Amino acid sequence: MGKAALLIIDMQNDFVLEKSPHHVPGAQAVVPKIQAVLAEFRRRAMPVFHIVRVHRADGSDVEIFRKDRFKTHPYGVSGTRGAAVIDDLAPRPGEYVLEKIRMSAFIGTELDLMLRTLGVTTVFVAGIQTPNCIRTTVFDAMAYNYPAVLVDDATGAASKEIHHANVRDMQNIGVRIATAADVGGMLETS
Repeated sequence: MGKAALLIIDMQNDFVLEKSPHHVPGAQAVVPKIQAVLAEFRRRAMPVFHIVRVHRADGSDVEIFRKDRFKTHPYGVSGTRGAAVIDDLAPRPGEYVLEKIRMSAFIGTELDLMLRTLGVTTVFVAGIQTPNCIRTTVFDAMAYNYPAVLVDDATGAASKEIHHANVRDMQNIGVRIATAADVGGMLETS
């Protein structure tokens, strides 16, 4: 498997907290599983990336199909509490916080360069939301030749049906599907 890194996608207050107008219904349920995976990476001092969606307050960097919604319900606004990683997964010193403005963590960011510089050869992916930011990040990881491991129970979507359909599609292109309980053993053999 080589050297692994953990990518935690969009576990921000604006998307996880239940009272947020952009709350993803499946987000709270995956927090304990992400904590378990994060603990395995921290115990081994392996690279952890907290990938966050952050936008300018004026919305000038928001996707065209989201501009109207952003005007009435802004999300991930730079410098706000809503854009921050939830307290339960707060980044520690030495972990990376990487901002993105598109669904994929690879588009317009330095993620690929950082992974290569760190010698990472495999990425484990957790977070939200499965059909959008998770899926595009996983597909781009594969396109950049990073074998990807999707941590199924540490990944959520608006519904279980949407989540499972997207997991099946990712599995069909060669993404390895694991559970949080599998991660420790997988890291031991790498």
